[in-house]
Amino acid sequence: MTEQIIKTAKKVINTEIKGLETLSKKLDKNFAKAVNILRKTNGKIVVTGVGKSGIIAKKIASTLSSTGSPSQFIHSTEASHGDLGMINNKDVVLAFTFSGKTIELNDVFIYSKERKIPLIIITGKSNSKLENISTVCIEISNLKEACPLNLAPTTSTTAMLALGDAIAISLMKSKKFTKKNFYSFHPGGQLGKKLLLVKNVMHSAKKLPLINENVPMTTAIIEMTKKRFGCLGVVSKTNNLIGIITDGDLRRHMKDNILEKKTSYIMTKKPKTVDENIFAIEALNIMKKNKITQVFVTKNNKPIGILHIHDCIELELA
Repeated sequence: MTEQIIKTAKKVINTEIKGLETLSKKLDKNFAKAVNILRKTNGKIVVTGVGKSGIIAKKIASTLSSTGSPSQFIHSTEASHGDLGMINNKDVVLAFTFSGKTIELNDVFIYSKERKIPLIIITGKSNSKLENISTVCIEISNLKEACPLNLAPTTSTTAMLALGDAIAISLMKSKKFTKKNFYSFHPGGQLGKKLLLVKNVMHSAKKLPLINENVPMTTAIIEMTKKRFGCLGVVSKTNNLIGIITDGDLRRHMKDNILEKKTSYIMTKKPKTVDENIFAIEALNIMKKNKITQVFVTKNNKPIGILHIHDCIELELA
């Protein structure tokens, strides 16, 4: 029984892989035309479908929205009962219908046609009606369902999902959507943690461990102890960061009558710094590479924050 189950599962997966390979070979200028229409829209992308295709449409609407292309899913049946009012002339409609004969979609199609709203239809069975009413009709054909009865949508829904993802990622790349853009839409959860910027994590204002140059080390050590970062940033009269004093610097100079020295003598010049707009995980890598446990955040060479390696370790594990 176990071997038979595994054999069936592999057959399903291999059938769907072949379906995706068929889909990949069929992509042409029609697909590019659809992506360009979606890219140029000044409104939102209204995604619709019924049944299994509707479930795929919901997922694609979510993916589009999270990758820089504002989208909204509308249930085709609800559209016929007032939700058509959500679609305006600046929008583009993206419809999923594998059969190509879904009656519930007719009102959306007619509404789009009458108002000259671009309509992109993704279907498994194109026909003259769909081609005439749509701006672009992309056909997913010659797919064998993984269902042994060739009835339950399996390969077809996988293909629709993959095609929708291909549209979303193509739009994402054409719009030069970055990790920072992605973070603004995903501030929560583990993904949000990995995409936090330095400015979202750093310590700033009164928490900054700073000391002026040429201050006695007796004063500096007291300040370092108060701030508990294991370091002090040394600033000039113009508030530029010119050096850093760490616990390691104190140990190295312990035999040099350190308490009689000034901060400018003990400090390490030109300390490593980072920009507030890089990812915190990047700052963590910089600290690891340079074997340091803290790094100052500067803007125009002036300290605006500090980041400790402990602030970033959790991000690495997220």
